Amino acid sequence: MNSFGDYGFGQHPLGIRPLMAVKHRVFVSYHHNGDQAYYDKFTKLFANGYEIITDTSIERQIGSDSVTYQQQVIREQHITGSSITIVLCGAETWKRRWIDWEIHMTLNKEHALLGIALPTATRNSAGQIIVPDRLHANIISGFAHWIEWTEDPLTLRTAIDASKDKARQTRNISNSAPRMERSRP
Repeated sequence: MNSFGDYGFGQHPLGIRPLMAVKHRVFVSYHHNGDQAYYDKFTKLFANGYEIITDTSIERQIGSDSVTYQQQVIREQHITGSSITIVLCGAETWKRRWIDWEIHMTLNKEHALLGIALPTATRNSAGQIIVPDRLHANIISGFAHWIEWTEDPLTLRTAIDASKDKARQTRNISNSAPRMERSRP
């Protein structure tokens, strides 16, 4: 006799199914040339707990100069199907147009948005981490959440939950700034 009586493994006498943990689909936005090692580490640390949407190095594979087409690919092949975008903020993340576009599409979909400061992040003269303008606007508005780099699954889970809670306040989305046309040097 198991803990569910004579009803067999995994069955409850009242037909109640145990709750399963939700495995969030996560899109990770990052600067490929500067932060690949952190993306790889993030994936290694958290792939068991999250469905991390595989990055296909958009910058090198879209194969079109059409901004409209490029944004459609970002939206349909990367952002759609995820529930949250995590932006890994390193030294040059704030300069990258692709990251701005990914944040823009995330906000258009009203998905949760979480910024994570990498140890390599650039700081201004006041000691504040420099992040993409669109991410900054949404941290200030209360839509996006922000944390420092972590390797702790519980800390990340808490941050994702906080991001999802904030994302319910869609009136806080700040997405009216024009999209970056070129990456900054």
